[in-house]
Amino acid sequence: MGKATPPVKKNQMIELSFEDITHEGAGVGKINGYPLFVPYGLPGEKAQVKVIKVKKNFGFGKLIEVTDRSTDRVDPPCDVFYKCGGCQLQHMSYAMQLEMKQNQVKSALKKIGHIEEIPVHPTIGMDDPWRYRNKVQMPVGTKNGKLVTGFYRKRSHDIIEDMDHCIITDEVNDRMVDAVREIASRLGISAYDEKNHRGLLRHIMVRSGKETNETMIVLITRKEDIPQLHKLVDELTETYPHIKSIVQNINPEKTNVILGKKTKVLWGAEYIYDEIGGIRFAISAKSFYQVNPVQTKKLYDQALKYASITGSETVIDAYCGIGTISLFLAQKAKKVYGVEVVPEAVSDAKENAKLNHMDNAEFFVGQAEKVMNWWNAQGLRPDVIVVDPPRKGCDEELLQAMIDMKPKRIVYVSCNPSTLARDLRILEDGGFETKEVQPVDMFPQTTHIESVAELVLKL
Repeated sequence: MGKATPPVKKNQMIELSFEDITHEGAGVGKINGYPLFVPYGLPGEKAQVKVIKVKKNFGFGKLIEVTDRSTDRVDPPCDVFYKCGGCQLQHMSYAMQLEMKQNQVKSALKKIGHIEEIPVHPTIGMDDPWRYRNKVQMPVGTKNGKLVTGFYRKRSHDIIEDMDHCIITDEVNDRMVDAVREIASRLGISAYDEKNHRGLLRHIMVRSGKETNETMIVLITRKEDIPQLHKLVDELTETYPHIKSIVQNINPEKTNVILGKKTKVLWGAEYIYDEIGGIRFAISAKSFYQVNPVQTKKLYDQALKYASITGSETVIDAYCGIGTISLFLAQKAKKVYGVEVVPEAVSDAKENAKLNHMDNAEFFVGQAEKVMNWWNAQGLRPDVIVVDPPRKGCDEELLQAMIDMKPKRIVYVSCNPSTLARDLRILEDGGFETKEVQPVDMFPQTTHIESVAELVLKL
């Protein structure tokens, strides 16, 4: 039997009806059963599409014109949405974004975890899904002898020059990037040239505390010496009193990794502060701190609800970071043990516990699976284990350590539905039952989705 030839050819113009959407936000339509993936297409729409890539079992197209428009299609409020890769869903109503994310979690649980009979609740969204990010990292370049800042075009390292703001980041952060760029340009500070590995200023990072209105500026440079540094610092701090910290991070490597190893405080404090749910956090230039504090509170409230803490419990928080979830739990639990592989994060967690006068939370440096196996051997029996792993999910050894410890409950906070579904399957096979899953929209206008799963030990 000869192999079937795809029913379309490269560069062919076709009319396509979209019937589904991928988890990356591309519309899916079929020609004689052959799927075509088309960015910005929405289910229920018809469109003129140009075929741009043909593979054996599927192809890719470019949206030329929507001829029959979905009621969920909206005009993106950002001028550079179609150039920039930062957001993927601004062409879609917010209600549809939330539904898409709920369906994504459901689909992963069913296809990967073979878990179907449990409630996946509607996604918890934001009242105002804009201007939510408390941190921005903006690349710096040069045009006509002046510094320019902007995000990169999709799949490139070309800066979008006509970009003077980002509507998903806090307005303060936008203003601070503009101020640093303008002053640095005036003082003759050069931008980093990635191709030739010359020049100085690579990125401008701004972090802000939503509840405290404190701002930190981080100048990421190729070399340590910054010309006219005192003038730059004086002008920024005299004009903007909410700046509490100006930090330099030196990254001398020819790399696209943003931060280098060495960080030093140029002016003010090493930390700024923020609050979530009445708990105060110290945030340094390199701290991992959730970028959407409004939704973080909703996410952690959900984790706390699933942990069902009454006051007598011992809790382990694996992948504890700077102690954000640990301290939420410590408000109610008898004792919380946090473990994290990054030593700086653990020292931040200890500081945050002190800052909030919480002496029932202890933090340890190490790989969660190794530390938990050791705790298990010492006879530590947690009532609840909370995990919030990176995108790749939990290490198999960690999942086994959780199964061996037999806590009454596991609360799994996930930023990747696929690895969540895989890990829930392993935990279910190890004697736990998934009760329900709650998606939370931490990153509106993008395809990312967080969710919290509640598991209980089967008796």
